[in-house]
Amino acid sequence: MAIQQADKLLKKHKDLHCAKVLKAIGLQRTGKQDEAFALAQEVAALEPTDDNSLQALTILYREMHRPELVTKLYEAAVKKVPNSEEYHSHLFMAYARVGEYKKMQQAGMALYKIVPKNPYYFWSVMSLIMQSISAQDENLSKTMFLPLAERMVEKMVKEEKIEAEAEVELYYMILERLEKYQEALSVVRGKLGEKLTSELQSRENKCMAMYKKLGKWPECNALSRRLLLKNSDDWQFYITYFESIFQLIDYNWTPPAEGEHSLEGEVHYSVEQAVKFVEERITEEAKSSRPLRGPYLAKLELIRRLRHRGCNDEYKLGDPEELMFQYFKKFGDKPCCLTDLKVFVDLLPSSQYTKFINQLLGVIPLSAPVDGDLALPADIKALQQHLCVVQLSRVLGLYHSVDKTQKLSIVRELMLRYHHGLQFGKSCLKTELQFSDYYCLLAVHLLLDLWLEEGEELAVWQSLTLLEEGLSHSPSNAQFKLLLIRIYCMLGAFEPVVELYSSLDAKHIQHDTIGYLLTRYAESLGQYAAASQSCNFALRFFHSNQKDTSEYIIQAYKYGAFEKIPEFIAFRNRLNSSLHFAQVRTERMLLDLLLEANISTSLEESIKSMSLSPEEDDIPWKDLRDNRDLTVLFNWDPKDRDISEEHRRLSLEEETIWLRIRSLTLRLISGLPSLSHAFQPKNSEKTAENGVSSKIDTIRALLQQLEVAMDSGKRFLEQTIQYPVLGPPPTRMAGFFSNGSCQCQTSLFYLVSDIYELDTNGLEDSADIQERIGNSLKSLLEQLTDLFNKCKGDLIEVRDGILKTHPNVLENVVFFVETLSITLWVSSYCDSVLRPFKSNLQKKKKKKKETSIVMPPVFTSFLDYVTELQTLTSNVIDHIKGLEVMLTALKLEELSLEDTLLSQEEKKFTKTVQGKVQSSYQHSIQEIGELLKKRLDTVKKLKI
Repeated sequence: MAIQQADKLLKKHKDLHCAKVLKAIGLQRTGKQDEAFALAQEVAALEPTDDNSLQALTILYREMHRPELVTKLYEAAVKKVPNSEEYHSHLFMAYARVGEYKKMQQAGMALYKIVPKNPYYFWSVMSLIMQSISAQDENLSKTMFLPLAERMVEKMVKEEKIEAEAEVELYYMILERLEKYQEALSVVRGKLGEKLTSELQSRENKCMAMYKKLGKWPECNALSRRLLLKNSDDWQFYITYFESIFQLIDYNWTPPAEGEHSLEGEVHYSVEQAVKFVEERITEEAKSSRPLRGPYLAKLELIRRLRHRGCNDEYKLGDPEELMFQYFKKFGDKPCCLTDLKVFVDLLPSSQYTKFINQLLGVIPLSAPVDGDLALPADIKALQQHLCVVQLSRVLGLYHSVDKTQKLSIVRELMLRYHHGLQFGKSCLKTELQFSDYYCLLAVHLLLDLWLEEGEELAVWQSLTLLEEGLSHSPSNAQFKLLLIRIYCMLGAFEPVVELYSSLDAKHIQHDTIGYLLTRYAESLGQYAAASQSCNFALRFFHSNQKDTSEYIIQAYKYGAFEKIPEFIAFRNRLNSSLHFAQVRTERMLLDLLLEANISTSLEESIKSMSLSPEEDDIPWKDLRDNRDLTVLFNWDPKDRDISEEHRRLSLEEETIWLRIRSLTLRLISGLPSLSHAFQPKNSEKTAENGVSSKIDTIRALLQQLEVAMDSGKRFLEQTIQYPVLGPPPTRMAGFFSNGSCQCQTSLFYLVSDIYELDTNGLEDSADIQERIGNSLKSLLEQLTDLFNKCKGDLIEVRDGILKTHPNVLENVVFFVETLSITLWVSSYCDSVLRPFKSNLQKKKKKKKETSIVMPPVFTSFLDYVTELQTLTSNVIDHIKGLEVMLTALKLEELSLEDTLLSQEEKKFTKTVQGKVQSSYQHSIQEIGELLKKRLDTVKKLKI
């Protein structure tokens, strides 16, 4: 309708620019991009100066992801209307969108000359800072851009023209980057510093930062002491206070005989003073109107630091166990109690753990147990306290050291407590969590230990049952959902995960930080449609981030939040070089090829539409950033079982190797169509000219790189790394090597090289090449048959009334389908090379009317290979059908759920869970079957 209305207008007023642009926006939004662009360029060529047309064109170019064209528009407008403040500021913002810092600096100054307002002048200064940040040469930044920016601000300071806080912030930022810490300190402490009021303690924090940089520990100490006297709950200042005291002790600092200790007043420089100061804070806390945690934790922190330094003074502060006990009595019913104490548990000797836990349990008001029943809390406060102790027991490793029977009885007790606790949350809203949710989570953690450490298959079904039940009472509990996602994926069931993930309602940056939980399993479990959708989800965020970030930057200029601008740019770079972004992009393209190439479109068209080229590598390998949040799942494991820095490093290494293998595979596939060239006389000069020979060189080079990547993958896997249960999920690399897909795919690309050689040499003198090709085709079939054998076996089997799943069978089938697709693309290339040879031979045969022309062996090898490939594919399809029949016939009702752990209610959930896994497997198998049938059609077309 918008397009029609614009057309009506244009009939009456041919030269109404704005109507043309609005029509172009309509065309752009209906997908007619070329028409829209042509219309827009018509108007832009006339260099319009009316605001409506300019704004409309800006909107259109932004939607087309062409912000650089907006700058051209306003450059022209500014030339025609040189005194317009509005157009000049639009031009500045247009440069900001594309990061043209030098032009921004000039535009800012031009604007200031027309309208001498402070913000415009400082826009120009900020652009100089941005030039210094983006300069490759550190030296240039320190000797040219920053000094110039400093002089520009100093000029305003001398003329007393500094008005706003943002301008002082900018001055501070320049001095800090120039490492002129003393000058920066003088600015903050001086008259200009009085303007720093928008953030709490902004001035003090900046002073503190400069004191640290200058190594002025007396000032650090005095300032933090003064701030703690004002607010004894501010943790960051305790840290600075302790840090500075120990620095002063190490330097044997003593106060001067006369005058002030330091610029900031009195300084503490001995352990005795620190002990006394912390004790005083606790005494003060008693008089406070609300309980403060800071002073109590400061005492524990001081003990920890003294112990770390090997001092003997810690006894003056008391016994850590007693202090933690007192802390628990005061704050035990608060959720923060656990996280506070968790930091200090290593102060306790391991022999005291059980005694400490019993001491805590002793002060919780629980009902008296009747006939072996549990002692239960009577109110929410007692429940929170008890929950804190149970979590601490897990942190101290007490639950890890017990045997299977004890673990199961603890699980039973935790679930009884969970069900009892539900009564306190009857009035909770759907969006609120139940008070006793953590009992349920802890029980699941214990069951997971049993499943993964002792291979107890029943435990995994029980953990899913408990989580699903927990979710029914607490539908907003993200921890339940995340853990369900993780376990379902480990069992190879992707279907229930999609809904769970979307109910998490991940926002913005979370697509990068927790998206890996979904995308790692998306493709490998055979749910291709859902995988495609989940990749799109993630990619949409990364692509829109490009556009959004430039808007944030513009807002920061408008409102003078200068210190935020480098942060936004760093944020954008961090996302552009995100490991997850690179992975999803690569997997998404491989998935698209798998689902479309040579089925609905030819491989060549598919590759063209993705603008893929084997020469181009768009992954920033050197700057790859691992933005995954690996601690998103709550965890009460002791340190030795928790995720360590080493695990993070190894996981990143593994992800990078796997990404390299996948990216090289994708580039090798994208090189195939460029090798099939127009038929021409063999051995002619032309082959080198039309670039095909350079294409084969690219492919051979990529193949070498793939070999190197695979070697590092094999070396990595030799370490047999075991990540913690709730740590990073391992990649698909181990399966890729163990099931033989790796060897199979490599030999396919070597075959391409041989066929190319046959193509350039012709049939006459190439007996050895033909023999090589014949052998390759034979061994390929053997490798594919081996891979198929790894896909045999049931996905679900019932053993002793317990359901046992074999997700690795599913992963192997998925790898088989992928390897088969690559086989077919390579085979089509062989076909395109051999077919013209054969027709030439047949022509010769007819001409000479001879029957004695011998068919070269390569044809028979290829025909035998195609026939066997067809048989193999049919066998796999039959196997898949068999799996499907087996899954449909499986009657889960008959499973014996006679386990004493489960109530009737829970049995209902177990059936739901098992049904979800069964249904997910059925869908995966159906999708894989459909895809294989389409691939079989392709095999049938391979007849030279």
